[in-house]
Amino acid sequence: MAPASGAWMGPAVIARLAATASPQRWHNRERERSMARSSRGQTHPNPQRLAELPLRLLDEARAKLPFLRTALPKVSMPAPGSEPGLAAKPAEPPRAPAEPIRVTCIDYSPDNVEVHEVSDIPGFLARHRPPWSHVRWINIAGIEEVEIIRAFAEKYQLHPLAVEDVVVNAQRPKAEDYPGSADMPGRLFVVGRLIEPRGSHLESHQVNFFLGRNTLITIQEKRAELFDPIRQRLLVRGSRLRENDVSFLLYALLDAIVDNGFPILERYSERLEIVEEELLTRPARNTLQKVHSIKRELFLFRRAMWPMRDLIQQLLREKHECLSETTQTYFRDVYDHCVQIIDLVETYREITGALTETYISTISNRTNDVMKVLTVIGTIFIPLTFLAGVYGMNVEIPEAGWPGFYTAFWLTCLAIAGGMLYWFRRRGWL
Repeated sequence: MAPASGAWMGPAVIARLAATASPQRWHNRERERSMARSSRGQTHPNPQRLAELPLRLLDEARAKLPFLRTALPKVSMPAPGSEPGLAAKPAEPPRAPAEPIRVTCIDYSPDNVEVHEVSDIPGFLARHRPPWSHVRWINIAGIEEVEIIRAFAEKYQLHPLAVEDVVVNAQRPKAEDYPGSADMPGRLFVVGRLIEPRGSHLESHQVNFFLGRNTLITIQEKRAELFDPIRQRLLVRGSRLRENDVSFLLYALLDAIVDNGFPILERYSERLEIVEEELLTRPARNTLQKVHSIKRELFLFRRAMWPMRDLIQQLLREKHECLSETTQTYFRDVYDHCVQIIDLVETYREITGALTETYISTISNRTNDVMKVLTVIGTIFIPLTFLAGVYGMNVEIPEAGWPGFYTAFWLTCLAIAGGMLYWFRRRGWL
């Protein structure tokens, strides 16, 4: 309902409008309404206040309406003609990152392992890895501080096109081969998508891998606790990770990303069972919103996992100097998991479509039941209305002089109503 003329809109109305339109569109609409009120001589809020309304109203509206929590995927790319690499990132005023970038380094071999947090990045880049280290894994959690990304890109001679894909973090899962040359070592650049639950909705984060002969650099959009079990396995002497090369570490990380989808889908399976039971027993107005919320989140999940299957298939099919045959054999298992997850996602999406149709059918049946009851009531009152109309006329009626006429009239009406109800029940209409 629109607010009263000349009255300032309350927070509840603002939240409803903010939930159904973009903030910029809402501001433009409010400016037009403000100008119209001004032309009529009515009071209106300060236009500057409209421009400075906080976006927390949109967050509050999304928090109250679950089906709005999963945002549609959006892609923000650099301007056309921009130089590839770090220069492709749009210029922004310097600001402190939401979370400080964490850099960890793990050097390991079958006999030794060393884990340390990197605080002095220039000093770390100036030192060589220990002679006993067979594999070095460098993990960078966060991409807000571009200078840190630039320092590692220059140290390890990462290709500018790959670095651009890291900074502009809107890539599909893929694998790109950058063969070695006289002045640049060969690298396999892999992009993965990690789906993580955040409260009651899902978030998709990009994870980048630079695979060399003995070094693996991972750059995460946000720090993921999903890799903590991998770190714990590296601490175990004799583990398969410690006994194999660096490409086996890449397999373990991609396998963790893919297998993370199974517990998420299990949670959505439970939600679908609850919504289905609610829909069949006591469907409410927000039941369809719950189904729509699950359907949108499954769409986001499918958008991340479908290209992950193509990525694993590409790593299985194509040879690379940094990928061992042992690792490619293990990628078959990851591919099987991708296929299973995609099958489950498609099944759940079909279930959400069936639940939507069931909801519409249930509401239609309830409407038909209500109309049937109202029709029966109206049909019963048709003869009663006729009798009341005849004997309620303001004319002389012979039966009106009988002493028991009033009682006979009511008995006749009750008999007609009872007979019609009995007949309707015999016909199965009630």
